[in-house]
Amino acid sequence: MEIKQARYLSSTVKTEDQPGNAPLEFAFIGRSNVGKSSLINMLCRTSGLAHTSSTPGKTQCINRFLINEQWILTDLPGYGFAKISKTKRAQLESMILDYIERSEQLVLLFVLLDSRHPLQKIDLEFLLRLGTAQIPFALILTKTDKLSNPALEKQTQLISGALSEYWEPLPPLFAVSSKTSAGRKEVLDYIETILSGTL
Repeated sequence: MEIKQARYLSSTVKTEDQPGNAPLEFAFIGRSNVGKSSLINMLCRTSGLAHTSSTPGKTQCINRFLINEQWILTDLPGYGFAKISKTKRAQLESMILDYIERSEQLVLLFVLLDSRHPLQKIDLEFLLRLGTAQIPFALILTKTDKLSNPALEKQTQLISGALSEYWEPLPPLFAVSSKTSAGRKEVLDYIETILSGTL
């Protein structure tokens, strides 16, 4: 798949704010500052499409982008540490879970993990919740340009090994870099494969 057009569509805080006849959605989520917005910009090859920030917790709405006038790429707020109040954090968590569990348009959730670190407890807890709710998801290892190939391979094996205790077979896993565009084709081709079987 090649993205020929990507444009901002909407920012909402409630799942029901999206019309029932809206295009299918592929959503991206991960711990705060894992690189969601940078990845979206890289996939779309549109600098500044999704707002990036070095400050964790910057994304606080469900941000949708229409791709090729056919499907929607959704940028969800990060979970975990963010420089916001406990009350606001709880509101964001509620909004995220409501969208994930109730959205009729959501086809697949991409969960981003920082390739430089072992699988974090908060990530595993989130993934297990997805499993309990039977939400289809795939994994994306971000910031792979910061690791050597042997180090990336080791990290991939460690993360896969940790997840194999809970999933068989393992969910799809992609290694990407927003700086070098590594993994871009693989992620987009996977989306295309799902769309071709869904539409």
